[in-house]
Amino acid sequence: MPSPTNAFKAALRSGRPQIGLWLNMADPYAASLAGHAGFDWLVIDGEHGPNDLRSILAQLQALEASPSATVVRPPMGEPWMIKQLLDIGAQTLLVPMVDTPEQAEALVKAVRYPPRGVRGMGAVVARASRFGTIPDYASNADEEICLLVQAESRAALENLSAIAAVEGIDGVFIGPADLAADMGYAGRFDEPEVQAAIEQAIATIVATGKPAGILTFNETLNKRYIELGARFVAVGADLAEYTRALATLRGRYGGAEPVPAPSGY
Repeated sequence: MPSPTNAFKAALRSGRPQIGLWLNMADPYAASLAGHAGFDWLVIDGEHGPNDLRSILAQLQALEASPSATVVRPPMGEPWMIKQLLDIGAQTLLVPMVDTPEQAEALVKAVRYPPRGVRGMGAVVARASRFGTIPDYASNADEEICLLVQAESRAALENLSAIAAVEGIDGVFIGPADLAADMGYAGRFDEPEVQAAIEQAIATIVATGKPAGILTFNETLNKRYIELGARFVAVGADLAEYTRALATLRGRYGGAEPVPAPSGY
């Protein structure tokens, strides 16, 4: 029996734009709700959401029946952390702060079993193998893992072609907030210099043949990035949308200050 097919990886290879949403509420019930809202992909955020291994597991379980693909973002690209996330059933990882091709190569090894990589051989007791009921999981799991890396610094942009060219990297995601901060424009990613860097980065990634991705809360910019060739674009976050919806509801009855649109993304 083969490993479960990674539909998100297949969709990226097809070239169809994938519209996504960040999940920062760290709650399986909220994740389940988002899973039926029509998004192509959802990011369980372990970097800036209050998640741990068990809360990520609970959200993976809640989203199992969802038509949306699930992506997990760890806080950092540590091999032990990656191993745990893969074992609980994550098939697509989005790893932040990747600045060099050497980092990208190390991440590829972290998601692959020996002899191609260094992922620990614990499949027989892992949810990923359906607790050992997929007997050949370890021999074919590598092909269904989707590894996305985030380029979000000036150093990463300088190394972008080399990072994207690493065999085993399935897509490169531009982190506009951290990139803007690294360029001296914290909270102001709409500055012309930052936008020029983002547009050039998308072009560079596309030229390598790898999918480019990004997250902003700006509809005009998101549509622009899709026109430029970005293929996995996140357009908001559950927490931000929930906050604004509640504030809008309260504001209909007067006496409440409006909540501004999120900035910095």
